[in-house]
Amino acid sequence: MKSRYSHVLMLLGAILAFLPIVAVDYLLDAYVRVREKTTTQQYVGAITSQIGIGANDAIASLRTILADSPSLCTPTFVANVQVAIESSLNMKQVLVENADGVQYCDAFGRTVVYSPMSESLPVPGHTETITVVKLGDMAMPALKITQAFGQTRRVSAFVPLLGQTEAALAEGLGTGGMLRVTLTNGTAIMTVGDATGFDRRTSTTEFVYAQGFAGELPLKVEYAMPFAMARAGYTDLDVGFTIIACLMSGAFLILSLHYVRRSRVPAFDLERAIARGEIKPYYQPVINLRTGQLEGCEVLCRWEKKNGKVIPPGAFIDYAEVTGLAIPMTLSLMQQVKVDLGDLCQLMPEMKVSINLFEGHFRDASIVEDVQAIFGNSQISFRQLVFEITERHPLANSTVAGSVIAGLHALGCRLALDDAGTGHSNLAYLATLGCDIIKIDRVFVDMVKPGTTQVPVLDGLIAMATDLDCEIVAEGVETEAQALYLRARGVLQAQGFIFAPALKIGAFRELAMALHATQAPRSRIEAIIGTDNEIIGEATTVVGSRAA
Repeated sequence: MKSRYSHVLMLLGAILAFLPIVAVDYLLDAYVRVREKTTTQQYVGAITSQIGIGANDAIASLRTILADSPSLCTPTFVANVQVAIESSLNMKQVLVENADGVQYCDAFGRTVVYSPMSESLPVPGHTETITVVKLGDMAMPALKITQAFGQTRRVSAFVPLLGQTEAALAEGLGTGGMLRVTLTNGTAIMTVGDATGFDRRTSTTEFVYAQGFAGELPLKVEYAMPFAMARAGYTDLDVGFTIIACLMSGAFLILSLHYVRRSRVPAFDLERAIARGEIKPYYQPVINLRTGQLEGCEVLCRWEKKNGKVIPPGAFIDYAEVTGLAIPMTLSLMQQVKVDLGDLCQLMPEMKVSINLFEGHFRDASIVEDVQAIFGNSQISFRQLVFEITERHPLANSTVAGSVIAGLHALGCRLALDDAGTGHSNLAYLATLGCDIIKIDRVFVDMVKPGTTQVPVLDGLIAMATDLDCEIVAEGVETEAQALYLRARGVLQAQGFIFAPALKIGAFRELAMALHATQAPRSRIEAIIGTDNEIIGEATTVVGSRAA
């Protein structure tokens, strides 16, 4: 077993050692996504800012010209227009025309040739309108900013959409990149690069994408780059990280091998403890909340070392499951339970003994044969046995698990679902298990505080168990308020520190005999220990004194 566990540790060490190498691509991909997303957003922000500055400059210049010119197309007006164009980095032309497009004058005394590329749209927060046009021989689309003057005249300023040419923009995009400017109504103005791949992308094709709006202007800018193309630019960083990861993996693997060779393997200690009988059963009583009598017990375990140290199950149960030692440990506990409780079960034929099984037991049908071999000729009958399975680790839906459950039921044993409500089971799943008892986890019982009148989650679990026609056992009951709340809702069986912790066999036998001696007909019970709070109080007193 020691050798087997060492091999497991070595395998885990090897897997963990190579984890940095495997993680390089994942981490670098995440880094590229974040960095390229930031860069892309900044690029879109620069483009929208440039468009917004040009348009706002034209709006401001147009307003200055009109404010300084008493009338249109006069020498003063033309002079003001020329001064505005000379002082502006963006404005190319100013035109006066009527609503039908008849031109009256412009900055340079010639006919302005332009063709609209979109309809005229208002600029939110401004009196001007904006139209995208093709201006003369200029390759870059232009924005025509128009202000009404009187009833019939229109004064328009023309500015290029961007200061660069489309060719210059294409060079800066990179392979596979796409830059697109559209109006907010969907009208395309300019597309640089290949937009086909982006527009026809599938769920398996990833793009680095960003979009932005040119301030209050009805213009949207989009940029997209295939992630694979962006990732290709980080090859040098990929190589460097891979080398570092290889060095880390080698160091970790060496340390793991060193640890395995020098460390004392805990699994070997647990295997030896099972062989020596150091894993001892402890018994936590289950009390009837209506009568105060003993209903049975749950078998828990402790590791009692020879030096007197007692190790709680939380320190080794998960370990036992991983190493496969849970199966021989359970067999050892059942052998001890047979010896410890045989005479008590014969004296109290209605007492139930609950034993925990693990997920591994339901992958091997031999557990049914083991139960039959251990308890078949004992004083504990099969109908007194309850086998608990936890909801924290749901059983695989396999024929083996089904045959184990059917085999235990065929013997007359009952099945309890432990930790109910803490896993992922639904009503249909619980029904297929064929559970006879549902044990409500203490996390839900703890929700009941003094003065609590309703706990919806707890009430829902109780209702679910009732719908499944299952008995209910509440775990972790620690206060009288919790016991009374549960009993008022029909939960009659409970275990917890309000009654007793898990006890050694001597203390449990004394407790069981004391409670058995107080049994009487129902009328006598009520006469002796009263009703309502008095039943709980008396049961707590009897159990607590015996447990102490």
